[in-house]
Amino acid sequence: MSSAAPSRDLPTPTPVTPSVAPPPARPAATTAAHRRRALDWRVRFGVLALIWGFSFLLIKVGTAGFAPFQVTLGRLLFGTAVLAVAMTVRRERLPRGARTWGHLAVAAFLLNALPFSLFAYSELTIPSTLAGICNATTPLWGMLLSLVALSEDRPTRVRAAGLGIGFIGVLTVLGAWQGFTGLDVTGTAMALLASFSYAVGWIYVRRTLTGTGASHLSLAGSQVGVGAVQLAVVTPLFTSMPSSIELVPLLAVIALGALGTGYAMLLQYGVVAEVGPTTAAMVTYFIPVIATAAGVALLDEQLSWNTPVGAAIVLAGAALTQTNGPVRRTAAPAEPPAADLLGAKQPAPARHP
Repeated sequence: MSSAAPSRDLPTPTPVTPSVAPPPARPAATTAAHRRRALDWRVRFGVLALIWGFSFLLIKVGTAGFAPFQVTLGRLLFGTAVLAVAMTVRRERLPRGARTWGHLAVAAFLLNALPFSLFAYSELTIPSTLAGICNATTPLWGMLLSLVALSEDRPTRVRAAGLGIGFIGVLTVLGAWQGFTGLDVTGTAMALLASFSYAVGWIYVRRTLTGTGASHLSLAGSQVGVGAVQLAVVTPLFTSMPSSIELVPLLAVIALGALGTGYAMLLQYGVVAEVGPTTAAMVTYFIPVIATAAGVALLDEQLSWNTPVGAAIVLAGAALTQTNGPVRRTAAPAEPPAADLLGAKQPAPARHP
């Protein structure tokens, strides 16, 4: 996720004589407008957290009426439609070059088709609350990949400690001391693998799609569109048309795509542009909280003490892995793509559930 570098304020020169008049006060209307803008990004930030937090509930509801691949296909189709409209309104051009489209195909698989499908399949057997918490492990997987030199960033001691703390939190959520009793191992593994796929996808996009000349909206819309094509090919091979279409699951899939995959990206554009990728990435830490609250309140999912405690430990570890500070690098890093390209959850880029 790229954004303009913040400008540095020059030091104010000392007046030469006491007779120099002070600068005129900012008009009250201008100050009020500035305050409205400051509040506006916080409102959009909150809406973004709500949309992505409720995505896991929508997946659960969608899979009650459709096969997981069908949920993912619908999600990508409706998300593509929203982004296509935005590209048309803003007169954005599609990316050019076969190589760019090849990289977009890989990115679409790693960041959309694969993780979306894995989360949909996982929620057939695990609660949406657990899926939302597993999603929060993405920064931990990213840090783990950096340890094996798959990323340009080499971790500091604090970040490495965050990695260890985070995975202790994962074991707490899963109830490792009980031998994972009552836990669906396959569903949980799918949710964790989806988060791992996000981390791999971020690194891939950072290395391959930086500096293509296309706008971030164009890349995002094209990536989601390619993901929809991939699912359109796969879905008929593994699923059949449902005998009947229920309204509530259908509305859940529409909301998941139009809001959670399309509109949420557009929201994140504005937040990243206004306050920068690091602040925008803080949405990551609200998503599992909202997902848990939604699952318990609306789906009547059970919550044992180790789930919120472990989730808090996971988020603390993830936050440590994202702390600023001197970082050893193996090579000069390229500027990462915008958060809205990937959707989600780090200083660059944020996670898209």
